[in-house]
Amino acid sequence: MTLAWDGCLNGRDVGGLPSADGQRVRFGALFRSDSHTRLTTDGIAAIRSAGIGRILDLRWERETVSEPSPFAGDPRYRNTPLITELAEQGTTMPDAYRTMLDENQRRIAAVVIELGDAPPGPVAVHCSAGRDRTGVLVALALSVADVPPASIAEDYARTKGCSGDTILRTLAHLNDRHGGVHAYLLKGGARHAQLGQVRNRLL
Repeated sequence: MTLAWDGCLNGRDVGGLPSADGQRVRFGALFRSDSHTRLTTDGIAAIRSAGIGRILDLRWERETVSEPSPFAGDPRYRNTPLITELAEQGTTMPDAYRTMLDENQRRIAAVVIELGDAPPGPVAVHCSAGRDRTGVLVALALSVADVPPASIAEDYARTKGCSGDTILRTLAHLNDRHGGVHAYLLKGGARHAQLGQVRNRLL
């Protein structure tokens, strides 16, 4: 479902996606978008009225300095960079998501834990374009909730310029090299109970 946040070009609720056991991701659980820095006054008001419990800004610190979030300083806002700035070259292009996973395991697991630990209300995640870093995080969160890869890829492909094959290859790499999403996140520092929180939050 597209979000009517004026100034966001890529905002949507990932609710409605099916899990492998027949459940569905709840509407109002997880929102994804591009950067909030271009929000209009109406767009900011729409987010404030949505009852969001946590905003996870996946951008690097230098990005938040050059283009601050309008919610910086709000207790619901967290700047949680998904990947290190050293990984900038070549890691935010679609076919390099595997490198993002391989080189940022503990950092990515920490952000997934933040998602599960968030206060009540929707969690809104974004990076700059709402494509690469946001796409990888949302794919992992949906995988924890046992959403099938094909459905995750279908959601990812709704972002302009994105192909579902990119996420399918990424998830295949996650399985082949890391033993799947749960093994990957557990090795990165998450606990089983924390992954259960993510699943329960989404379904």
